Amino acid sequence: MGKRGPTPRITIPTDWSANLAYAVGLIASDGCLYNDERHMSLTTKDVEQAENFKKCLGLQVKIGYKARGGSKEKIYCHVQFGNVAFYNFLLSIGLMPAKSKIMAAIDVPDEFFFDFLRGSLDGDGCFYSYWDPRWRSSHMFYIYFVSASPKHVEWLRSKISELAGVNGCYTSSGKTPMHEIKYAKREALELIKKMYYSQDVVCLSRKKLKIDKALEVEREQQSKY
Repeated sequence: MGKRGPTPRITIPTDWSANLAYAVGLIASDGCLYNDERHMSLTTKDVEQAENFKKCLGLQVKIGYKARGGSKEKIYCHVQFGNVAFYNFLLSIGLMPAKSKIMAAIDVPDEFFFDFLRGSLDGDGCFYSYWDPRWRSSHMFYIYFVSASPKHVEWLRSKISELAGVNGCYTSSGKTPMHEIKYAKREALELIKKMYYSQDVVCLSRKKLKIDKALEVEREQQSKY
């Protein structure tokens, strides 16, 4: 057998697009920049999310699997790749190694902010709904975003207020504080419309399914009154 040729250099476009903004949102929430000034990774429990990440950045690397938290039962998908130009691009927009507690604003164009926000939701955000037994027709639902960095949460809240006109509710809790902004029903609907502006947007389907089910319940309730 002949010798293998050199590994082809990965070219990752840094011209802003919906897919790039979504991938940056995933990196900001679930990603990591290594100190070697070259390598980055994404760790997630969802294979679909790892595949979406690869698709958005045009990566050809394999998805690895590793245990997290010392438990063999908690196996996570791991996408790691090296690219100096893309690493420097991430630095230039506000990401950095060991970002969890110090990350602040991310320099995403307003045009693609809600694609970025959808990536943040799929990474560290949450959507949930429930019935409040105290009230008739009391179907409630919430979207919230979580970060260990207060500056990042403050920036998210400010940017969402600027571009969507909703303010949410800020809370901080825990010995190692986690900071979150929560958007209830009316405000959540505004964010859903802006994040899922098309049926074709890249997203985590299990989270989108929860949202779709809650919206269907809401439509049924509205038709009754």
